[in-house]
This record gives sequence, structure tokens and C-alpha cells, in this order.
Amino acid sequence: MENFTMLFSPVRFRNLELSNRWVMSPMCMYSCQDGIPSDFHLVHYGSRAQGGAGLIIMEATGIEPEGRISNGCMGLWNAEQQEKLSQIVRFIHENTASKAGIQLSHSGRKGSVKDGVQISLEEGWETVAPSPIPYRDGERIPHELSEEEIRSIIIRFGKAAQRALEAGFDVIEIHAAHGYLIHQFLSPLSNLRKDHYGGSFENRIRFLLETVDEINKHLDQDHPLFVRISATEYASGGWDIQQSIALSKILKDKDVDLVDVSSGGNLQGAKITLFDGYQVPFAEEIRRKANIPTGAVGLIKTAGQAENILKSKQADLVFVGRELLRNPYLPTTSAMQLNEKCFFPHQYDRAKI
Repeated sequence: MENFTMLFSPVRFRNLELSNRWVMSPMCMYSCQDGIPSDFHLVHYGSRAQGGAGLIIMEATGIEPEGRISNGCMGLWNAEQQEKLSQIVRFIHENTASKAGIQLSHSGRKGSVKDGVQISLEEGWETVAPSPIPYRDGERIPHELSEEEIRSIIIRFGKAAQRALEAGFDVIEIHAAHGYLIHQFLSPLSNLRKDHYGGSFENRIRFLLETVDEINKHLDQDHPLFVRISATEYASGGWDIQQSIALSKILKDKDVDLVDVSSGGNLQGAKITLFDGYQVPFAEEIRRKANIPTGAVGLIKTAGQAENILKSKQADLVFVGRELLRNPYLPTTSAMQLNEKCFFPHQYDRAKI
């Protein structure tokens, strides 16, 4: 039988060691009330941790009310949200071998929606963006952020990171992908600014780099920082793999520990050809050319597929999304089938029989 030593081997970022290379990819659940997680989230994330993933990254979490995608999205701007999240983190730490991460996000022009449709100002809120360009034709024109407002959002990212640390999270991830606010700044198709935050590549990446610096003020050697990017937006003249490589080189120098490589999401109607592992080549190219650890994501469904990604040095971690929704115990069941060391609840180890 093939030895799956990579997938089930530990890996270290800063001083934090993950027990294996399985990562639960952050996926929005749209099931919060006022940004506060519920028992659903305890069971949802707790079961995937019981299922053996080395790292659980919780869904895109708004750093302010207007930073959510929908009214049902998670938030981390007040003490009540922080306390509920800390309960989930404590469960993970006390009852599983997993580590807990959180993805901090601002939706920008893609916010204030329900079921993919923009809702009224009475139900939702005024969206913001680098430039007054809506995501979809017919939507409200988003408010163009001033430089002072940009700085205020960056500070809120830092405050949310501090709350996350106080809640016990091990890893912070910045959401700079999928057409949300930071990605909107990166792209020359959604960012038409003429000031310090638009125009040149150096200006378009400034918002992300300043957010990285702000969050890193709160982190130490026990808490690594990941950044999720869209490697390309599948459009001529848009953000592409070459810009992603250049950005990733800078992120490495900014003490970012891993680039979580996804794609798309910024342009309505972009043509994307889907197949198993369709985004993995982007992670490989960034890893090789920027010399920074990467996470691979995108229709990764089996342990064999995940192991091949790692052994062929295409990525350092494997982020699994929909397959973990279907099978919360995928890492554990795969370990059992492959005669690898299998995680059991700590309670089982206490049994005196």
C-alpha cells in the first residue's frame, strides 16, 4: 500500500504545528443572527474537527456590519460575537487535535445581498468599493471610499484580529479573493482610483499590504497569518497569475506564512472551466516562483488526489470545501483506509477498559 506520509504528516507555521495537511476551507454558512454564531456553528465546525482535519478555518467573518455579505453572515466586531466564537474554539481545542483559524473579510460592493440578489437599503446597507462600479448591472452604485475611510477599515481589520486572538484562534486568514473588498482594490478592472490606492500595481496592492501590517502588529510567533487570493479573474486586462506571483513575493517579505490560492469572483459572468483540482496549478506556480508556502483549493475530493498535490510539491496544505460538507469525517476515514494514524476523541483515550 502506498505510504501517505505527506498528507498525514505534521507541518509548522511560525511556532504552530498542525497535526496533518488537511484544512477545512472557509465556507459561508449564512446562518448567523446579528453576526453571532449559534449551536449550528458549534456542531458544524466541531464535527469537522472531530473528523480529523488539521486546521479548521471558519467562514468569511465581517470586520464590521457593512463588511458582511448578507445579514446571515458571521461577524467579529463586538464582545458577544467574540464570546460565542471562543466557545467553538474551546470545544475544538479541548476535544480534538485540530487547530482553529478564522477568515477576516470585508465584502465591499458584493455585500448587502440575500440569495445572490442585492436587498434594499432598509433591509441591508450602502455598499462600499474602491470605485463607484457595481458588481452587477442594475445594482446600486457603491460608495467610493476616501483614503480616511480606507484607513478606518484597515484599523477594524486589526481590531477583529485582536478579538480573534482573545477568542483563542490559532491562525488568522485575510480574505483578499473572490471579488470582495480587498480583491476589488487589487484588480485594475474594479479599481479605477487615481490616488495612493489605485492605478499602478504598487498602489492597488497597498490596501492589502497595510492590512497585513496592521494585523501582524497583533500576532506573535505562535499565530501565523495566511492570505487568500484569487490568482486570476479570468479576464483580459484584469488581475492575473503574474501579478499574483509578484504580490506573493511581497507578502512573504511581509511575514505572511502561506498564500491560500483560489481564483475568480470579481467579475460577473467570467468564464471558468471547472475540473477536479482546477486551481491547483496556480498554487504550484506561486509556490515555485514566489518561494512561499501555498494552500491548494478547488474540487479536491480524495486523499489520493490530496497526497499527489503535496508529493508533487504543488502546495503545502490542501484546503477542502464541499467534500467536507458532504463528509465531515473525510480525514479520519481516509486515515483508517490507508492504515495511517487515526484521530480519536480524547474521551476514548480515557476509557478504562
